[in-house]
Amino acid sequence: MMWPGRHGSCGAFLSSGWWWPAIVGLAVALGGCAVGPNYHPPKTVLPANWTEVGPGGTTNREADLARWWKTLGDTQLDSLIERAVKSNYDLQAAEARVRAARALRGVVISDLFPTIGASASYTTARRSENSLSFPVRLLNTDTYQAGFDATWEIDVFGGKRRSLQAASADLQAVEEDRRDVLVSLLAEVARNYLELRGSQRRLVIAQENLQAQQEVLDITRMRLEKGLASELDVAQAQAVLAATKSQVPSLETALKQSSHRLCVLLGQPPGTLASELADAAPIPPPPPEVPAGLPSDLLRRRPDVRRSERQLAAATARIGVATAELFPKFILTGVAGYQSLDAANLFSPQSKFWSAGPSVRWRLLEYPRLKSLVRAQTAQQEQVLAQFDQTVLISLEDVENALVAYGKEKERYQSLSEAVDASRRSLELANQLYTAGVGEFLNVLVSERALYQAEDALVESQRTVTENVVALYKALGGGWEAESQPR
Repeated sequence: MMWPGRHGSCGAFLSSGWWWPAIVGLAVALGGCAVGPNYHPPKTVLPANWTEVGPGGTTNREADLARWWKTLGDTQLDSLIERAVKSNYDLQAAEARVRAARALRGVVISDLFPTIGASASYTTARRSENSLSFPVRLLNTDTYQAGFDATWEIDVFGGKRRSLQAASADLQAVEEDRRDVLVSLLAEVARNYLELRGSQRRLVIAQENLQAQQEVLDITRMRLEKGLASELDVAQAQAVLAATKSQVPSLETALKQSSHRLCVLLGQPPGTLASELADAAPIPPPPPEVPAGLPSDLLRRRPDVRRSERQLAAATARIGVATAELFPKFILTGVAGYQSLDAANLFSPQSKFWSAGPSVRWRLLEYPRLKSLVRAQTAQQEQVLAQFDQTVLISLEDVENALVAYGKEKERYQSLSEAVDASRRSLELANQLYTAGVGEFLNVLVSERALYQAEDALVESQRTVTENVVALYKALGGGWEAESQPR
């Protein structure tokens, strides 16, 4: 008869004349065959080039992103990243998940082989004399038994092999998840380091402007005493000085928060790095060229895309696992050992016993339920396929957004640099005219305020440019290829 629910690459036709010793031969013959669909990686259509490539020094040249942070040329950042990779707790948890997935795969592998057990027992018993229809030699007995038992479910239709395929794909997906955590960790360390250096530089600019504004206020008060300035000039100078002072607490807060976050990323209590990062240092500049590669590179580089593809492989294999339940299961069992009423002759040849034989189990009455499980697993596989396609689109979006942000911020930085130069010149002219008595003091104050705002915005833009490079490297999936595999 034909087996019901034939699905995939394996069917079976067994006539009434088959015999049990042929089961092993059948298993060997079908060793490379398993029910359910065979997995094939999805065919994804990607654009040939990035739409935003070109501005800001980005190119389509193949990217070497294993240690992208080295392109920023900051030894302090290199040290922080090296320590974070060794001590970050999120990464350690991800590595533990890999070890757990590897162990679970080992459990699935063991299901392919016979299970062998050993047992030993001692039983003492007394029979009821009144319940026996004929005399017996012993009413009180002590029974000693020792032996082995073995069970082997022959994987004729490949359900266990599909389980192994699913477990292997699950392990690979967890490994990709660990890499995704690593990529995010590297970018997070770099981003917070840039924010810390940016806050330090902004504090320096604020303090320099405070000093200059305080000198202007002192001069204005002296001029007031000599009748060369008005109280309005003094009040306006005080207002500019106070406005600049109001920026300092928020900058100090941002500086402390970035330092605290770096400590946590390195697996240390907040404040541990305070002395190490106390001295101000320049914001690392972006590299002269940022190779972005091609969109097709994302399929082999982005850990989240690779993880989603492995999840799809696992979901496909589980269709075969569910399908295999529609077919009969062939099991070989055997028991052998020694049994005796006397411990002295337990291991004598006369105490031997054994039994062996095949069995078959077929869940015929559960057929509608099992078919529903196959349909459910097929729908789950389709869901994972849609998630894979969505992940690919999101990865493309991340890169395109990072490219345009990087290019446009470089344009903004250039404009802000010109604005700083113009503001400095404006302040010089305003001071000259006011000193000569032909200019308004308000022009000096306005020029001072404009210069401070332009310098502060320029530092922010400088930090943002490098942060956008970091975001681009993260979007490209860089930062894990050179790392060792989890322990």
